[in-house]
Amino acid sequence: MIITTPLVVMMCIIFVLVFLFVKTIDRRKWLTALVSLAITPFAYFYGVYPMINIFSNYHHQKYFSSELWKNKPALRYELSDDMIASEILLGKSKQEVESLLGTAEWMSWSEALKDHNANKWNYALGIEPGAFNTEKECAQITFKNDTVVDINIYKEAITFDAKD
Repeated sequence: MIITTPLVVMMCIIFVLVFLFVKTIDRRKWLTALVSLAITPFAYFYGVYPMINIFSNYHHQKYFSSELWKNKPALRYELSDDMIASEILLGKSKQEVESLLGTAEWMSWSEALKDHNANKWNYALGIEPGAFNTEKECAQITFKNDTVVDINIYKEAITFDAKD
């Protein structure tokens, strides 16, 4: 475990809260301090820390890998930040993008054409972990003259198909 400033601040806050609670049970300060010191790590790691992980949307970041992208589509959101930051796709042709990411999962709809736009490819990035996450992330890759000019990350509501 790495000791960081937020960890120390949270432990101090929890210590004070536990100390105030135990103080209502027993007035001996040395015993109250000892019990609070012993209970604080348990209160943090079994109470506060799981709640932080459930309600925050933190996720691990990984370096972009074409193999991981193709084999683990549910974890693409971990690769997307590096893919965009490194600009690995910018300037690549459709064939190069298809070899790196696989075939496009769907094309964007163009109202002007009343058809799918072959220059806007979309890939699902997966669902970020979190307690109240109701959206999935997607990446839209825009081509101009057969080369990538833009990568846009957007969110859309998670929908489930009804079975008849």
